[in-house]
Amino acid sequence: MRIVVAERNPFVISALREMLECDGRFDLLSTVQSGKQFLDLAATGGFDVAVIGWKLADMDGADVLAEVQSRKLDVRITVFSNDHDIGILKQCVRLGAQGYCFQFDDPAIIFDTILAVAHGRICIPYIDINKVNDTPLAQLTVRERELLAVLSDGWTNLQIATRTGISENTVKYHLKNLYDKLDVRNRAMAVALYSRERRTQKQPFG
Repeated sequence: MRIVVAERNPFVISALREMLECDGRFDLLSTVQSGKQFLDLAATGGFDVAVIGWKLADMDGADVLAEVQSRKLDVRITVFSNDHDIGILKQCVRLGAQGYCFQFDDPAIIFDTILAVAHGRICIPYIDINKVNDTPLAQLTVRERELLAVLSDGWTNLQIATRTGISENTVKYHLKNLYDKLDVRNRAMAVALYSRERRTQKQPFG
């Protein structure tokens, strides 16, 4: 089974290489530390499955997966994460990763995941697929989404009030409700959340 590994931590690469070589079923063709290097490899093909870390030297896994989809690269990917955040797993599913495992998993689980993905299957930890797109933004009303969009464009409260025909106090009221729903404290945090989720939802699951 021909494998390439993209991971920024040389110690993780070394440990993974040793495990793969000891198992005997895998041929580790190449290791890289940056997303750019991996995307160059993916464009040439010649391997069965890629194992990528969530944080690479120059980009994160979401950026890599989005680029793979954007460039229509024919590559099967298992994300090898050191973070137990369910939000990262959801991002990976939305962005088309076929496999997902943790660096602290038993080696047998890691190998089974890689093999399943190489054979054309999807292998991820249990997750309710119906809830993959359940994000903080999903609970917003249409008006609140519009408000968040203009916030991300840099509109001030006065500009929002002037252009929508409502008072500044009403704008502040809507913003407070918006922040409460998103569980953020201010507009900077709200815009950061909006920008992150827009990026990860460019390619919906399915």
